[in-house]
Amino acid sequence: MVAKQLSAEHLISVAFVVFDFDGVFTDNRVLVGEDGRESVFCSRADGLGLEQLPRVGIGCLVLSTETNPVVSARAAKLRLECVQGLGDTKWEALNGILGERRLDPATVAYVGNDINDLDCLRNVGVPICVADAYPEVLATARYTTERPGGRGAVREVCDLIVKANEPSG
Repeated sequence: MVAKQLSAEHLISVAFVVFDFDGVFTDNRVLVGEDGRESVFCSRADGLGLEQLPRVGIGCLVLSTETNPVVSARAAKLRLECVQGLGDTKWEALNGILGERRLDPATVAYVGNDINDLDCLRNVGVPICVADAYPEVLATARYTTERPGGRGAVREVCDLIVKANEPSG
């Protein structure tokens, strides 16, 4: 696989970052207890990266296809806005959110990992996928993280955007 890089111009153009949850914040595995409760693995490092985005004027949110208390709990802990239960309408939902906020899709970075992210990735200015994304997603993204989902990919994206947007960036 050829590594894909983002130029400083791409990163400086970002005003808003949207993250898928499963496979981006997580390693795409789920533990299911006998009572049906789900647990996932996330990287604690991601939280510190996310805290830096507002410092350089970048907003963000989590967009998830299914409604899941695990997603809600992690987003709440990280103080992230979270939109869930979208079914097959992820891009329509995101486009509506961007319209409400008067954000040009060209100024949005979207971080995904699976085929249900493709419409979002194809319609934003900075499409990003995690290292262990599915092949069609890898082919669509402009940048592929070095880190896999759930193992620091979110932090990597945040660090790149923050570094490019700092006054000395």
